[in-house]
Amino acid sequence: MSVEATSSPRIGADGQGRRLESWKEIAAYLGRDVTSVRRWEKREGLPVHRLYHSKLGSVYAHTTELDAWAQSRNLRAGQDNGSNAASPNPAAPPSRSAISTSLTDLTKWKLVLPLVAAGLALAIGASVWFQRTEYFWRNPIADARFQTVTEFDGVEQAAAVSRDGHFVAFLSDRDGQMDVWVTQIGSGQFHNLTRGSAPELVNPSIRTLGFSPDSSFVTFWVRKQGGSSGGDISIWAVPTLGGQPRPYLEGVAEFDWSRDGSRLVYHTPGPGDPLLVSDGSRRSEERPIFTAPAGLHCHFPLWAPDTAFIYFVQGSLPDKLDIWRITPAGGTPERITSHHGRVSHPVLLDRRTLMYLASDPDGSGPWLYSVDVERRIPHRLTSGLDRYTSLAASADGRRLVVAFASPKRTLWRLRIADSPAEVSPAARIPLTTSTGFSPRLGPNYLLYVSATGTSESIWKAANGTSTELWSGQGARVFGGPAISRDGKYVAFSVRQRGQTLLYVMQADGTNARIVTDSLDLQGAPAWAPDGQSITSAADDHGVPHLFRVPVDGRSPALFVQEYSVDPAWAPNGRFVVYSGPDIGTRFSVKAITAEAAPHPLPALTLTRGARHLAFLSGGRALVLLRGEIQHKNLWVIDLETGAERQLTNLTPDFDIRDFDISPDGREVVLERVQERADVALLDLPRP
Repeated sequence: MSVEATSSPRIGADGQGRRLESWKEIAAYLGRDVTSVRRWEKREGLPVHRLYHSKLGSVYAHTTELDAWAQSRNLRAGQDNGSNAASPNPAAPPSRSAISTSLTDLTKWKLVLPLVAAGLALAIGASVWFQRTEYFWRNPIADARFQTVTEFDGVEQAAAVSRDGHFVAFLSDRDGQMDVWVTQIGSGQFHNLTRGSAPELVNPSIRTLGFSPDSSFVTFWVRKQGGSSGGDISIWAVPTLGGQPRPYLEGVAEFDWSRDGSRLVYHTPGPGDPLLVSDGSRRSEERPIFTAPAGLHCHFPLWAPDTAFIYFVQGSLPDKLDIWRITPAGGTPERITSHHGRVSHPVLLDRRTLMYLASDPDGSGPWLYSVDVERRIPHRLTSGLDRYTSLAASADGRRLVVAFASPKRTLWRLRIADSPAEVSPAARIPLTTSTGFSPRLGPNYLLYVSATGTSESIWKAANGTSTELWSGQGARVFGGPAISRDGKYVAFSVRQRGQTLLYVMQADGTNARIVTDSLDLQGAPAWAPDGQSITSAADDHGVPHLFRVPVDGRSPALFVQEYSVDPAWAPNGRFVVYSGPDIGTRFSVKAITAEAAPHPLPALTLTRGARHLAFLSGGRALVLLRGEIQHKNLWVIDLETGAERQLTNLTPDFDIRDFDISPDGREVVLERVQERADVALLDLPRP
C-alpha cells in the first residue's frame, strides 16, 4: 500500500512563510551550496521536511523555520561552505538582509583596499628611509663616563690603552724631552719609561704607542736620529713596570695583534707602506697582502674582532685619507668611509661599530666619528674647540682613551747673522687677530692667515697696523698665500663648500677673482717669475702633479708628470723645485726647468713637515727646515756646491710649522705652534 502525500500550500496560512520545494531552492535561500545544506540537515537539525511517496528524494522547507533555526544557532555567515569535515561551530545561514549587508561591505572593501595598500607602501617606504638614514642610530658614547687622566703642564699625546683596560701609555714632554709614560688607571702615579733614551718618538701620522697582548710591554715607534731610509724605523718595547727598552719588531712602522694574540698584521715604511700578515713575528719572506699606489700611504692597521677583515687608513698625507678594509688573504680593498680628509686612529667597539678621528669638509677638527661598517653612514660625535689627536680602545671596546689638544699658533720674528751663535732671540709679532699662521714676507709688509670659528681670512701687517684683505664664509686657506715677485699681487688656495679655488688679488685686497675652479688643488701655490701664471699641485687620478694656471683665464696645463707638490721658483725663472712623495717619514726634493726638463740638485731628503722651501736672492741658495718631525731648525743649502749651514738654534719646545725669509737672508718670520694637550678616558656602559 502506498502512502499518499498530503498537499501543502506554497504560501502557508499559518505563518510558516514561503515554502521551498527542493534542495536547490533551500540552498539558494540560505546562500549556500546543496552539499552544505544537506550536511546541516543531517548534523545540525536544519528543519527540512520530506514527502512520503515514490520519489524518496522530494523535500520542502518553510522560510520562517529556516530563519528561526539560523537565529538559534547564531552562526557566522560563510563558515563551512563546501567543507566535508565536521564543524564544532558551523556557520549560520545568512538572511536576505545579511546577504545585502555582505554585498554592501564588499563594495566598501573595494574602496578601502587601495587605501590600505597605499598605507602599506608608505609604511614600507618609511621603514627603508629610517634604515638608510639610521633614524634610530644611537651615539655609542652617549652614556660614557668621562675621566681626565693627565692634568699637568706640557703636551700629552699618542695615548694607548692596554687590552685589559688597566694601563694607559702616552707621550709627554713633562721632563723636558718627549718620553714614553705609563700610568695604572686609578693609581694617580705616572712613570717615565724611556727617560730620554729614545731620540725621536713623535709621528702624528701613525699609531706610535701600543701594548703587547699580555700588557707586559709598552711598544713605541722610533726613528734613529739622522736616519735617511725606511730601515731606520722600528718598533721598540719597554717593560710596563719599568726596565731597559729593546727592539720589538725591526723595520716595522705599525702593527696590530689579533684579539687572541695569534696573528700579527704590520706594515713597513717602504713605498706604499706594504701591509703583511704573519703568525706572531715579522718574517722577511712574507709577501704583502696590499701595497698602496705610488705616493699614497697605508697606516693604522686594525684586526676585526672575528679576524674576518683588516681595517686600515689609506690615502695622501696629511688630509686626503679614508678607512678601507681587506681580508687577511689579500685581494681588492673595500672602502668604508668617504671623508677624503684627515682620518686616523680607527678602533672597533664591536664587529660593526667603528670609531675614528676625522676632519670636517671645511678642514676643522679632527673630531670623534662613528660609523656602522655595514650601513656606512658617518656620525660626528663631538664638537667644541678641542681637536682630537689620538684614539685607542681596550680589547672589549668598553674603555676608550683619547688625547685632545687646544693648539695656539703665533708669529715670531728674528734676525739672522753669519753664525747660529749670533742669532738674536725670536720676538713675538703683535697681531690684531688672536691667531696667525702661514706668514709670507712682501716688500715692506707681512701677510698671514687668521682663523675665526669655521672661517679663515688673509691679513696684511704694515707700518704697525693690520688690515683684513680677504675672508670667506666657511673658507679654509691652505698652503699659505704666494706673493708675486714685484709684490703687487697675491695668489692663494681656498677650500670652500666642497670645492678648491685658486684666487688672485692685488696686494691691497682689491679685485679678488677666481682664476681656476676646475682643479682639486693641493699644497701651496707659487708665482712664476714672469707673473703670467701660477704653479700649483692638483690631484690627478689620485696622485698630485704640478700644473701651470694662467692668470688670464686660459685652461690649466699639466707641468710635471711625476708626484710633485709645493713648488718654489728660482728668482731667474730657469727652474722650479718641488717635493716628492713621502717614503716612511721622509721625502726627496727635486727640480725641473721651465721647459719641463730635469734640473740637477744636490741630493736632498727632508723630514715630514718641512715641505715649504724658499730661495734667497739670486737663486743660488735654498732655505729649508731640517730636523725631527716636531722640532726643526732653518738651514741654508748652496745649490751649486751642496754646502749646508744652520741658520737657527731654537729651543726644543719651539715647534716651527711654517716660515718665510727676506730676500737678503737677514730676517725670518716663523709660525710657532704650542699645544695644551691632555689624555682622557671614556668608560662605556656594558651592553
